[in-house]
Amino acid sequence: MPRIKRGVTTRQKHKRLLEQAKGYRGRRKNTIRVARQAVEKAGQYAYRDRKVKKRNFRALWIQRINAAVRAEGLTYSQFMHGVKLAGIELDRKVMADLAMNEGAAFKSVIEQAKKALPA
Repeated sequence: MPRIKRGVTTRQKHKRLLEQAKGYRGRRKNTIRVARQAVEKAGQYAYRDRKVKKRNFRALWIQRINAAVRAEGLTYSQFMHGVKLAGIELDRKVMADLAMNEGAAFKSVIEQAKKALPA
């Protein structure tokens, strides 16, 4: 059986790994063993933080909606309850954008939510 030489594949793997580690400081950018650890850890952080990013944006939207709604004399939870009762199917992202950029349109949403709330 002939001997298989793996130099080309190994070099390709190392090259790909070092390209991913480009921009890192110290030996993390040019030493295979250290770069592999750094790239793996970076991937773990990236995976985790893609989920954290969604949480952070939802919290931001809620804060923006709450600020706009409190100016009209409601709390966030009362407003959201009124929105559900009124059958308004806007998500928080769209409502936060309305609150920031389209004040008049958001006030009409608030009025509809107020009307739907029990007295």
